[in-house]
Amino acid sequence: MSELTWKGRWNEIKGKVKQKYADLTDDDLLYAEGQEDELVGKLQKKTGKTKDEVNSWLNEL
Repeated sequence: MSELTWKGRWNEIKGKVKQKYADLTDDDLLYAEGQEDELVGKLQKKTGKTKDEVNSWLNEL
């Protein structure tokens, strides 16, 4: 997902992620500009998915 897409859609995506994985907190989903890889890493750890799976899943939301 491009940086512009992250910025523009993050609140929408965050809500959908929290619906699917209720154990994720706002701190887990904190988006900091330029920190996309760190966020994907947190999602990988919490969901047990690979980096590619997380990226594909986020792009589908």
